[in-house]
Amino acid sequence: MIRTTFLSLVLCMAFSTCSHAQFLKDLKKMVNPSSGNLTEEEAASGIKEALIKGTNKGVETVSKIGGYFDNPQIKIPFPPEAKEIEQKLRAIGMGDKVDEVVLTINRAAEDAATEAKPIFISAIKNLTLRDALNIVRGENDAATKYLKENTSQQLAAQFKPKIEVSLEKVDATKYWDDVITTYNKIPFVKKMNPDLAEYVTEKAIEGLFVMIAKEEDKIRKDPAARTTELLRKVFGG
Repeated sequence: MIRTTFLSLVLCMAFSTCSHAQFLKDLKKMVNPSSGNLTEEEAASGIKEALIKGTNKGVETVSKIGGYFDNPQIKIPFPPEAKEIEQKLRAIGMGDKVDEVVLTINRAAEDAATEAKPIFISAIKNLTLRDALNIVRGENDAATKYLKENTSQQLAAQFKPKIEVSLEKVDATKYWDDVITTYNKIPFVKKMNPDLAEYVTEKAIEGLFVMIAKEEDKIRKDPAARTTELLRKVFGG
C-alpha cells in the first residue's frame, strides 16, 4: 500500500539509515509501472477521483433540507458579533424572532451550497502530480486542505451573491431586518446591523469543508467507501 511505502521511506530518512539518493530511487520505484505498485498517473487520477467523490457527497449532504440546520457540527448559529442583540431580544420575550433568523440563515446556506460544485471541480482539474503525491501520503484531511487553500477565495466571491439571493428567497433577510429593527428600538442600546450575508457565507463555507473532510476520512479509513478499483489501489483495500 502506497502510504505504508511512504511511511517506510520517511522513517528511513528520519533515522538516516539510507541516503537521499536511495530515498529518491525508492520513490521512483514506487511509481514505476513495472514495479507493480502505483504509477504517477494512477496516483493523480486516484486522488482526483477521491476528491470528486468526496466533494460531491459533501455538497449533496449540506444542500438538502436540514443539511446545516440539523447537523450540530455545522449548524450556523446567530452571529456571535450580534450576541448582545440575541440576549436582549430573548430577555424581552422575542426569542422566537431570533430562532426564525437561525432557521432561515441555515436554509439559505443549504440552498446556496450547490454553487460549490463547479468551483471544486475546477480546482481538482488543476491538481498537479506533486499535489497528488503529497495528498496520498498526507494526513487524513490533506485533500480537503488542498481544496481549502485553492478554492476558499473563489468560493467566497461566488458564494456571497448566491447567499444573498437565498437569504431573500427563504425570508431570512426579512426576519433579520425585523430583529435588528426591534433591537435598535430598545432604549440606550448601541445601534447595530452586522453584515448577515458575509457571516452566512463564511459559516456556510466552513461547514462545507467540515463535511468534505469527513468524506475524505471515510475514503482513507473505510474500505467500503472505496467504491472503484482505482480508489482501492490508491488507498488500499
